[in-house]
Amino acid sequence: MFRFAYPYVLFLIIPVGVAVAAAFFYRNKRQRALRMGSIAPLEKLERPFYYKILIPQILLFLSLLLLLIAVARPQIGNVSKDLRQSGIDIMLALDISGSMQLNDFQPNRLEASKQVARDFVENLRHDRAGLVVFAGESFLQCPLTTDYDIVSELIGKMEIVPQSLDGTAIGLAIVNCINRLRDTEAKSKVIILLTDGENNAGDIDPMTAASFAKDYGIRIYTIGMAGSGEVVSTGFLFPQRIPPLNDRLLRTIAEETDGRFYRADSEEKLKEIWDEIAALEKTEINIRQYMDWDERYFSYLLTALLLALLAYVLKYILWRRSGC
Repeated sequence: MFRFAYPYVLFLIIPVGVAVAAAFFYRNKRQRALRMGSIAPLEKLERPFYYKILIPQILLFLSLLLLLIAVARPQIGNVSKDLRQSGIDIMLALDISGSMQLNDFQPNRLEASKQVARDFVENLRHDRAGLVVFAGESFLQCPLTTDYDIVSELIGKMEIVPQSLDGTAIGLAIVNCINRLRDTEAKSKVIILLTDGENNAGDIDPMTAASFAKDYGIRIYTIGMAGSGEVVSTGFLFPQRIPPLNDRLLRTIAEETDGRFYRADSEEKLKEIWDEIAALEKTEINIRQYMDWDERYFSYLLTALLLALLAYVLKYILWRRSGC
């Protein structure tokens, strides 16, 4: 942005221009009134002589014009912005128990949840994300970070746990996430818990863990993942019954922490749920704008002085026309 600190000075250009023009025409009039017996000697000098008078006068006028512009103090504004963002810390707790390999989602529950979770992380902008996986135990895969590529890569590498570690320890998963969130300075702290079963492992009751989360101001969004069918074939010989989803427990956990419960029964519904959570948990950015003005008068002043100097050199030194 460009402006003049003293724009009213520019009004002086008009009277100065009128005064210069009047002086020029008055001088020409006096020269035309000069009487001479013969103009023959001047006929040879008229053409080269006239520009030697005119050019220095033009240079002096331009010098005076630039001097007035310099006095008006031209300035260029530089916009600076102070961004104050209230970041959100988000821990993802994703179920990798044996039931997550059932194929009521395509290609199975685990792969469907991985794809949507990766999309969620990759769309984050100013927040920190971390990853916990759980089955019969809970494991921290990634602490809170803004390196979304790392989190997304780790989600992509998630696999079903061995049979010896199978189970669903919801309480342990919540406590593991709390330990990563409780001491952060984020304005908003969130756990997104995705599971497909009943809490049947671990030494910590899920509701006890939820009360801890509430004490630390942590909201929990719970996603129950289960299709509508009762039996899913995982092989040619041994069909497997889908374990029940404890909707009531997941809903109670969410309500205890001022979060929300969602039930996903299809890939489309699962994606809609993650999109809704992303819309609810947005970083607030406050922008304060400042204008810093950079002075530009010096270049105009310097140019004015150089033009005046050039006019003097041409008139009194180079062309040796003193008194013009």
